[in-house]
Amino acid sequence: MTTLGPDSSNRLWYLQPAASWEEALPIGNGKLGGMVFGGVESERIDLNEDTLWSGFSRDPNNYDAIRHLARIREAVTHGRFKEAEEIAERHMLGSWNESYLPLGTLHIRQHGLQAIEQYERELNLKTGIVSSSFFSEGMSYTREAFASAPDKLIVLKYTSAGRGGSLSLSVKLESLLQHNGQIVRSMDDSSVDVMIQGNCPSHVEPNYVEDHPNPILYEEGLGLRYAISLRMIVDNGSINWNDNGDLEIRQADSVTILLSGVTDFSEEQSNSCTPELDLNAIGLLRLNKGSMITYAELKERHLADIGELLERVELRLETTSTSLLPTDLRLEAVKDGAEDPALAALYYHYGRYLLISSSREGSQPANLQGIWSKEIRAPWGSNWTTNINIQMNYWHVETANLSECHKPLLAWIRKLSSKGKRTARIHYDCRGWVAHHNVDIWLDTSPASGQAVWALWPMAGAWLCRHLWEHYSFNEDSVYLEKDAYPIMREAALFYLDWLVPDNKSPFLVTNPSTSPENKFVTKAGDPCAVTKASTLDLLLIRELFTHCIAASEILNQDAKLRVELFDALSKLYPLQIGSGGRLQEWAEDFEEWEPGHRHLSHLYGLYPGDLLQYDRDVEFVQACRRSLEHRLANGGGYTGWSCAWSMALWARLRNGAEFHKSWLSLLRTSTFPNLLDGHPYMVDTTIDYSRSIFQIDGNFGTTAAIGELLLQSHENEIHLLPALPPQWREGSVRGFRARSGFTVNMSWSNGKITEVSMGSDNGGLCRVRSAIPLTTEALDSMLCTTRNGFYSYEFFIPAGEDVFMKGVLYP
Repeated sequence: MTTLGPDSSNRLWYLQPAASWEEALPIGNGKLGGMVFGGVESERIDLNEDTLWSGFSRDPNNYDAIRHLARIREAVTHGRFKEAEEIAERHMLGSWNESYLPLGTLHIRQHGLQAIEQYERELNLKTGIVSSSFFSEGMSYTREAFASAPDKLIVLKYTSAGRGGSLSLSVKLESLLQHNGQIVRSMDDSSVDVMIQGNCPSHVEPNYVEDHPNPILYEEGLGLRYAISLRMIVDNGSINWNDNGDLEIRQADSVTILLSGVTDFSEEQSNSCTPELDLNAIGLLRLNKGSMITYAELKERHLADIGELLERVELRLETTSTSLLPTDLRLEAVKDGAEDPALAALYYHYGRYLLISSSREGSQPANLQGIWSKEIRAPWGSNWTTNINIQMNYWHVETANLSECHKPLLAWIRKLSSKGKRTARIHYDCRGWVAHHNVDIWLDTSPASGQAVWALWPMAGAWLCRHLWEHYSFNEDSVYLEKDAYPIMREAALFYLDWLVPDNKSPFLVTNPSTSPENKFVTKAGDPCAVTKASTLDLLLIRELFTHCIAASEILNQDAKLRVELFDALSKLYPLQIGSGGRLQEWAEDFEEWEPGHRHLSHLYGLYPGDLLQYDRDVEFVQACRRSLEHRLANGGGYTGWSCAWSMALWARLRNGAEFHKSWLSLLRTSTFPNLLDGHPYMVDTTIDYSRSIFQIDGNFGTTAAIGELLLQSHENEIHLLPALPPQWREGSVRGFRARSGFTVNMSWSNGKITEVSMGSDNGGLCRVRSAIPLTTEALDSMLCTTRNGFYSYEFFIPAGEDVFMKGVLYP
C-alpha cells in the first residue's frame, strides 16, 4: 500500500489577491476565457474570446516566390548558403501574421468593507471554479466564477452570509479595442444589461517590430466586430447608473453576473466576417437563456460538463509538509530546495484543466497563450506557431484522456490544408498542401516576414499530420481515418514527394532549401546562416509522414500505386548522420552550431514527440540523441519553459528519471509564475533575463505530456509501465491514463515498484505490457511472459469493455 497523504494535487490556492496578471487564475470554456484576480475592494476579470483577432481575409501568397526557387537551390547545391539565404529573404517571404486580441475587462468594486480577515482564493481543478472568500466585520463574503461550455457564458456569483443587504457593488466594462462605450438597458427592478460593441484593428504589427510608426491600425469597414454583453441579476437591493459610467448596486443580498462575448468571424464564409450579424442580439439571446434558470442550475450544468472530463484521470504522488502550503509559497519552497513530489501531480492536473478550458469542440485550437491574452500586441501575436508550439499544446491530449479536446486542432488542420493547396502551387509549383511556421485565424499558409531562419520552413504540414495519425492510433476509428485523417495526410505526402530533389553529392533525395527551426549554423566564412539542405527535422518529418500514409493506405486498402511511390521515396531519403562528439547532426553537414544552447531541439524529433527512434532498437542513434541533448543543455539550452518541457519528454524517452527531475526543478525555478502558468524568459544578446518572462502555455502542456510519458509509454505496440520513474517519486498512483490502441491504464506503485495494475480495452485486442518487475494475475487463464533487455514482457487478450487486474510481485 502506498502512503500518499492528503491530496494536494487538485487545488491552486492563495492567501492574498493577485497583484498581477501572472498571479490571476484562469477560467475558460473553449470560446470564452477569463483571468480572475480575486481582489477584495476591487476585482478585475480580464476577458478573451477565441475568434477575436486583428486583420481580415486576404490573399497573402507571394506570386513572385517561385521565380527564385531554382536560384536558391543552385546556391545551396554549391555551398553558397549565405547567398541562398539572402535571396530567400529578399524574394520568397511574405507579410507578418495578425494578432490574437484581448476582449475586455470587467471591473467590480465592493463598497463598505472594513478590516479584511481570513482571505483565501482558489482554483478547484475538480470543478473548474475560481472562488474567493473573506470576513469583514463578522460578515462572510464568497465569490465564485466559472466559464460554462453548455451555456456559452462566464458566470459570477457574489454572496454574503450574515445580515441582509450587505453587498454594494460598482460594475464597469472596458476594452482596449475601439468601442462605442457602455450601453445600459434595464430589464426590470432586479436585473440590468450592459453592452459594449466595437471594432478590431485591420492590422497589428508584431510586438517585436519596434520601429513601426503605426503598429495598431484601424480602417473603416475592415476588421472584425465584437460585442460584450453582461447581465446583473440582483437579489433585493437597488440598481442605479452613476456619473462615472459605473453601474451601482446597493444593499443586495446576492448578485449574479452573466457575461457573453461574440464576434462576427465566420468559419463558413471562407474564414471571413459576417457583417450582417446582430452581435448584441446574439449576446442577449445567451443572457436570456442563462437567466431563465437559477445560478444553482447553471453551476450544476457546468459541473456535469467539465467534471466528466476532469474526473477521468487522477495522478497522486507523495505529499510533504511543503505540499500543504499555499501554491505560491509551495512553489517558492521548492525553488529553495524543499521536496514536494505532489506538486508535479498538481501541475499535471492543471495542464489537463488548461486544455479543457481552451480547446473544446467547436472552438479554435489553443493558441500560444491558450485562450488567455492581455495585450493588443501580444507576444508573438499569441498566434499558432507551427514549428513546435501548437503541436506541443496537444502532446498530452490523448495520453491524458482528453481525445475530444483534440478535435479543434484536427478540424483546424483540415481547414489549413485547404488553404495550403494554393500556397503549394503558387510558391513551389507542387501538388498537395503546405504551411509554414506561423498561422493566424485567417489561415495564412505562406511564409511570414522577417528572416529565413523561421519563415522559410515548409514543413508544418508534415508535423501537423502526426496529430491526425495520433488521434487514430489511440482510438482506432477506421471511419475517422478514411474520411478525415488520411485524405489530409495523403495531400501532404504529395507535396513532399514533389518537394524532395536529388542530392548533388549522394544518391539520396533531400529537401532544398532547408532550415532547422529558428537555429543557425556557422558557414566556412564564419557567418551565421540558416539555409542549407536536408535538415534532420525535415528528414524525420517526411519519413514519419510517409510511414503513416503507407500504414493508413494498407488499413484502408487504398492507393496501392501511391504506396509504391512512398516506399521508393523512403528508400532514397537522405539518412540521419552522427557527427562530432557522437551527437546527432542537426543538418546534413556537420556544421558548427552558431548557438550551441539553442532552445529548439528539432533534430531530436525522432525520439520525441516522434517515435522513429526506439530505445532498444536504434541504440546508436538514441545514444547520439542523448549526447545532443546533454550538449544543448550544458550550453544553456532549455531556458524557456517549453524548451525545458521538451527536454523532460526526451529524458522520459531516454528512461532517465533523474535527469527528468533536474529539468523539472529547472522549470519551476526559472519559468513558472505564481499561478503556475509557464514563462518564456527574454534573451538579451546572449544573456537570459528571467525577470522579464512572458506567458506561453506550451510549457504547461509540454510538461503535462512529459509527466505522462515518464509514467506510461505505448510505442511499438507495447505498453511500458513506469519506464523512467524519478527516484524522488517513490510512492504514487494513476487512474485513467490512455495508451495507444484504445487501452486505459490504472496503476499504483510503492518504493518505486508497481503494486497493482488494471488494463481496460475500448476495442478489444491483444495487449502487450512491459514491467521492471514480475506481474501476476488471476483474471486470465494464460498470460505469455518473456524477458527482454532486463524487463518482463506480458502478452494477453482483453475483450472490449473488460478489465484485467494484475499485481506486482515485489519479492520474487
